[in-house]
Amino acid sequence: MAQLLTLEESQFHPGEQAIHHLLHIPQRDNPTHHGLPVPLGYRISQAPLVAFGALDQQGRPWATIWGGEAGFCRPIARGVLGVRATADVNHDPVLRGLLENEENREVVDDAVIQPDGGKLMAGLAIDLETRDRVKIMGRMVVGTANLTKPGIGDLQLALQVEGSLGNCPKYISRKHVVPHVPQPELVSAEIGKNDPLPREAVEVISKADMFFIASKFGNRSMDTNIRGGAPGFVRVLRNSPADEGGVSLVYPEYSGNRLYQTLGNLHQNPEAGLVIPDYETGDVLYVTGKTTILVGEKAGRVMPRIKLAVRIDVAEARFVKNGLPFRGTNIDFSPYNPAVRPLACEKVPTVTGTESKDGGIATAKLVHRKVITPTISQYTFKLTGERAKRGPLKAWLPGQHVTLDFAPELDIGYSHMRDDDPQSLNDDFVRTFTVSRPLDASFVDENGYMEEGVEPEVEITARRHGPATRFLERWNMRVSLEIPVLGFGGVEGFRLPTEHEGENVSVFVAAGVGITPLMAQAPGVLGAAGGGKRLRLLWSLKGEDLPLAVDVLERIQGLGEVTRLFVTGKIGENEKALMDTTVQSLGAEVLERRIDSSDVLSEGEKGKRKFFCCTSPDMMKVLLKWMEGENVLYESFEY
Repeated sequence: MAQLLTLEESQFHPGEQAIHHLLHIPQRDNPTHHGLPVPLGYRISQAPLVAFGALDQQGRPWATIWGGEAGFCRPIARGVLGVRATADVNHDPVLRGLLENEENREVVDDAVIQPDGGKLMAGLAIDLETRDRVKIMGRMVVGTANLTKPGIGDLQLALQVEGSLGNCPKYISRKHVVPHVPQPELVSAEIGKNDPLPREAVEVISKADMFFIASKFGNRSMDTNIRGGAPGFVRVLRNSPADEGGVSLVYPEYSGNRLYQTLGNLHQNPEAGLVIPDYETGDVLYVTGKTTILVGEKAGRVMPRIKLAVRIDVAEARFVKNGLPFRGTNIDFSPYNPAVRPLACEKVPTVTGTESKDGGIATAKLVHRKVITPTISQYTFKLTGERAKRGPLKAWLPGQHVTLDFAPELDIGYSHMRDDDPQSLNDDFVRTFTVSRPLDASFVDENGYMEEGVEPEVEITARRHGPATRFLERWNMRVSLEIPVLGFGGVEGFRLPTEHEGENVSVFVAAGVGITPLMAQAPGVLGAAGGGKRLRLLWSLKGEDLPLAVDVLERIQGLGEVTRLFVTGKIGENEKALMDTTVQSLGAEVLERRIDSSDVLSEGEKGKRKFFCCTSPDMMKVLLKWMEGENVLYESFEY
């Protein structure tokens, strides 16, 4: 059920605050929801996989992955998730940490484990086909395992959810996942304690494009999250027997939503559990160890050109062949992925700039800039590039985003202090912008790729916020500017239907530049049969941003007639004139107040409407409370 955080709950804990201070992150509230809002519960039920973290009897965190098909983890009561999964009862460290008998350290068939106060857990539900993911944290209140065949068990758990958070899809490779009955075979259980990593485990690490990491904040809470990148982004720093230094891994921390919940935990409790899966074979490496957070020069000495990294000195690990209850095939890699950075000790020549990514999938040449308000501008890029070398360019869909790499222009390398722009100390300068104008359909062939020889244009509408948008805003348009394009993407579910069934209505709720996902989709929706009756727009924006409303409503025919505009903040004479003449003449209803629950719930009929929301995190919390029990999708621009 959607709930608002109390003031105390909305704050970051001391470890998170310390990391924010270290990395010069602006102060903000913690967006984690208390409990489990209904929309997040629904998203979890649609996830084929959930990575779980738990503690062993020594208090060390471990991580695992369960699932294979949607529905195995779903809400069963208010704030409670039920889990029914098949897993390896002998070697899965999370299952054993939750269900093994404390006296004989065995998982007893059909024994019901109901610990006083519950056992700490955390999870990350993830749909790798859509890149949708939801974090959960809480406690296992009851669990049991039915041993169906040697080494395999059907487990059932109930998890009381204390907090949840919808996360960004950055750096996640898309995969198609199917269930598979595991046949676990333990290759080595002495890694870190005595033995080095076996060859097969090193191969799994070398081709991994993601892993899951569990951490803890004392005995109060846990966190489980994903780390992704190009295959090989995790490096083996040392692989020796324990008496010769042991096993150490290093991975780079890329710029994300900047909550730093994992690093905050590691700052306070420098222990982590990792699970590194091989989706093709079902082989899996489980790791627990001590972590060291490397920042700035310390990170660069270990992994050149990286400003933030984590080192894991392995205390214990186990490598299990065919141990996962699913298989996965790759669909595509994340367009955000930076180039793989070898370790300094690997003596591998490194490349810089666009060469490290082969120039991306295309080059975006800035051809036009339109200033709409003092802080909002539209930028038009023409896509160029030698297609023969890079392959055909897949056409993007309305509502998707483009990922641009500004590092060749903005990354000046390591600097101990940057008082003019302290956030750049932890910045990969990879940015995503929603494409705000639909693609010319004549440019697309029957297979969904760009016709040979065309140079399509991509338009973005963005507010000045950070070094990339400041750079674009100040660029001298008489000088050519080319930016590598890493790819196009977006949550596929966040697309408005162009074919409507019955009386169903799409209600789009936007705040400020949160209108951009609708800008490219609205022409197709309104142009479909009955589209004007099937779309409603509730748009909240400040008076100073009214020129944006004029620009959008003028260019998208029919949008004004389905729009209610809520204007807040300072409204001067110029803004008043825009509202009373231009905006209203375009068919929009203008209200000089904040949007409230009655405005939202008066659109359409419950059960026959779907909400699409793109607002700030704080506004989204309020909307989720109002929309409890509704069909809601929302998108975040925090990545």
